[in-house]
Amino acid sequence: MTRIPETSSTPNTWEFLRDPMITPTGFREYDARWKYPDEINLPGMTALGLGIGTQMKLRGLDPVIAVGNDYRDYSLTIKNALIVGLMQAGITVKDIGPCITPMCYFSSFHLDTPAVAMVTASHNPNGWTGVKMGFEMPLTHGPDEMAELKDIVMNGKGQPASGGSYEFIDGVWDAYMDDLVGDFKMTRKLKVVCATGNGTAAAYAPMLFERLGVEVVESHNTLDYTFPHYNPNPEAMEMLHDMSDSVKASGADFALGFDGDGDRCGVVDDEGEEIFADKVGVIMARDLSKIYPNSTFVADVKSTGLFASDPELIANGVKADYWKTGHSHMKRRVHELGALAGFEKSGHYFLAGDIGRGYDDGMRVAVEICKLMDRNPDMKMSDLRKALPVTYSTPTMSPYCPDTEKYDVLDRIVAKLVAKVEAGDTFAGKAVKEIVTVNGARVILENGSWGLVRASSNTPNLVVVCESSDSDAEMRAIFKEIDDVIRTEPSVGDYDQTI
Repeated sequence: MTRIPETSSTPNTWEFLRDPMITPTGFREYDARWKYPDEINLPGMTALGLGIGTQMKLRGLDPVIAVGNDYRDYSLTIKNALIVGLMQAGITVKDIGPCITPMCYFSSFHLDTPAVAMVTASHNPNGWTGVKMGFEMPLTHGPDEMAELKDIVMNGKGQPASGGSYEFIDGVWDAYMDDLVGDFKMTRKLKVVCATGNGTAAAYAPMLFERLGVEVVESHNTLDYTFPHYNPNPEAMEMLHDMSDSVKASGADFALGFDGDGDRCGVVDDEGEEIFADKVGVIMARDLSKIYPNSTFVADVKSTGLFASDPELIANGVKADYWKTGHSHMKRRVHELGALAGFEKSGHYFLAGDIGRGYDDGMRVAVEICKLMDRNPDMKMSDLRKALPVTYSTPTMSPYCPDTEKYDVLDRIVAKLVAKVEAGDTFAGKAVKEIVTVNGARVILENGSWGLVRASSNTPNLVVVCESSDSDAEMRAIFKEIDDVIRTEPSVGDYDQTI
């Protein structure tokens, strides 16, 4: 037995510097996230590394792991603490240095390692840290693996072993770029706003566009871990509005924006219209299903109903599968079904088959969007948007709810919604067709409109999304129905953004 971590500790004490401290709520459904140093200290991160290494050994994996870190002022320190724990477990660490998350995933294939651990807070604001980890790429840890890891770490079951070593690996970026682009070059001229919010993707995305032969309009592409303009999160309207302003000012063909660790991509068209990522997914699915008819596409429960109802997708023989939100859930589902791609409203895309390796990669999405535009030389991005059936969607809205309470709160909200449906109540004046509870509750009306509430896996929040196939007024009415039920729970606070 190794030391059992404390669940709280006081900074500026010997104990804080010496003894592992880890808040259990940081072990989430498909990765780990903590506020640093409030919820995890450096000895705690070393304990996590020992736990990951022990988990690798328990699963009979070759004891080699690729490790990287995002661009924040504390990420290198945290990665080094994690590496100490991995080496303590007898693991050979191949450190690829600062990188975006999909580059770390790629390194598993490039270096032939069975495991990866990426130190990143993803799109969370500064003050957060965490680890995205996986065994046997392209899969990453899901609820079962995270529960096992939590048990190992929090109960002091980490097993030290001899044989650990460290090696810094250079050159992964060049190999990753070759894998992304190969010898492809654009045949049409494109001018694209590249928005990175001064995050990690700033080191990579502009060079990617230049290699594709795309004219780059720079937008906050200087690395700056203070994020002076906005937190890099292409699901947030603040970033999308800034991208829209850049398009209008520059006359660009569209804007692509990347989150803090580069595994998500957001799109604004040539008219400055923000296209939510699920609608971009439908645009991509339309294009790809012409090349690969009868394909299966997975969409998360926050996504538009168009994947199932769009006439063009139906004509191309597409099978739509709606699944749980979360990058690990979606990767696994795409893999299990042999789907061509998966799409999340958050901007995670999982391109597989002939177009990707199955993990979420904002850079890969950027390449495929440029290729899509190359295959449609007479179309603007706004033309592709306008060609979709019209629906009215909210952004992703997240009211505060404590991590320690949110799942119990959600269970009660779901039960109340189910009771309303079972009682025959109308919803926004319409009859309810069904209520899907695979991941929270998605209430689907007779006309295909819907509203969703679920718990965030990454932050102390609930998540609400609504879509109407009829009108903006109906969308707002659906949101009010959902929110009225949410407001029966006193521990739910304010929204981060709303309509």
